[in-house]
Amino acid sequence: MVRRGDRHPDVLPGAGVVDGVSGVRAAAGRALAKVTGQALGPYQSAVVRIGFAGTWLFFLLREFPHRHELYGPDGPWSWELARRLIDSNHAFTVLMWSDSPLWFEIVYALSVLSSALLLLGWRTRATSVLFMVGVLSLQNRSVFMGDGGDNVIHLMAIYLVLTRCARVWSLDARRARRLGTASAGSAGPALWGVLGAVFAYGSVTGGFSTGWMVAFAALWVLAALWWMVDRYEPEGEGRAVLDVLANLVHNAGMLVIMTEVCLIYATAGWYKIQGSRWQDGTALYYPLGLDYFAPWPGLSALLAGSGTLVMLLSYGTVAVQVAFPFTVFNRRIKNVLLGLMMLEHVGIAVLLGLPFFSLAMIAADAVFLPTAFLLWLGARAAALRRRGRGPAPDQEPGPDQDQDQEPGTGPEREARPGTVGSVA
Repeated sequence: MVRRGDRHPDVLPGAGVVDGVSGVRAAAGRALAKVTGQALGPYQSAVVRIGFAGTWLFFLLREFPHRHELYGPDGPWSWELARRLIDSNHAFTVLMWSDSPLWFEIVYALSVLSSALLLLGWRTRATSVLFMVGVLSLQNRSVFMGDGGDNVIHLMAIYLVLTRCARVWSLDARRARRLGTASAGSAGPALWGVLGAVFAYGSVTGGFSTGWMVAFAALWVLAALWWMVDRYEPEGEGRAVLDVLANLVHNAGMLVIMTEVCLIYATAGWYKIQGSRWQDGTALYYPLGLDYFAPWPGLSALLAGSGTLVMLLSYGTVAVQVAFPFTVFNRRIKNVLLGLMMLEHVGIAVLLGLPFFSLAMIAADAVFLPTAFLLWLGARAAALRRRGRGPAPDQEPGPDQDQDQEPGTGPEREARPGTVGSVA
């Protein structure tokens, strides 16, 4: 212990506190520079975009023969019943604009098209809005159609609009490499012009609530402003300000997605703990005996016949779901639990016949995948693509060589501790 008389005369009282405050300010400054200077987790946001767009696309195609019964005029939940419910809860759906079968077919077709375009990453700012409109319109039209995965898709469709999810692994990224900007060409302005006309029609006819009208107007104005600045002042202060705002919104959206996933598992795990069947380790036995959840009856019977295995899976499911939110900052443990949860959803898809629920949850889990793994996966996919096409004189850079990022946002920065890539 240092006595008062032994303190060095040049050390002022309170110097340690001042140094501590300066350190906190410096750390806060570095954190602010990171979240405003780059869109964190470009590979994670890309794989989430691909996962949810693909899941919704496959679902719409799979249910195409039954679309009228699920969301259309032949369903048990009639248009009039849907209108009464929406008048009370003010949910968003453009299917309430008309009860015409032709209008339903147009909305369904646009939902399929927007899902495919978002999957490919084409004009993502506009197609993500179309994707959200399609998801909300169909799901809010028939709220009783779904298996749990629809709720996740519902939320993520909104969050994806906030993210810069086409920085890599997209047609927008390829256009940016070739032409210098992702907004090059006339397709983007034309698409936003059509969207603006639709938004105006919905606003005039009362098809949008005040909140949605303001949200769509803000999206349209920001898209127009971005296009003008990108075209006439690509290196100016206006573009720099828009980049900072876009990075802030993107990083906030990624944080919301990660928080949402943690909340899903935390609430699921803690609710399971309160159930007596989960407490005695027999919860998984009962759905395995239901014909509706037994696409492979022999396999379900084999698993249900082992009490020890049922108990281990029941307790393991609860333990993983409760523990995961507390391990997101420990990469090794988090990655192990993440792999177990993805295997769990694969098992749900196979044993219980819920493939789209499982795909939706795996797509949500993907926000926590480490950047190094995603880079490796992208390199393998690029190698397979080149092998399938044969040798070419001018090959495009692979997913791990994307050049459409701002300085300091490359994978070498994303893999460092403290970024979304390292936590995720």
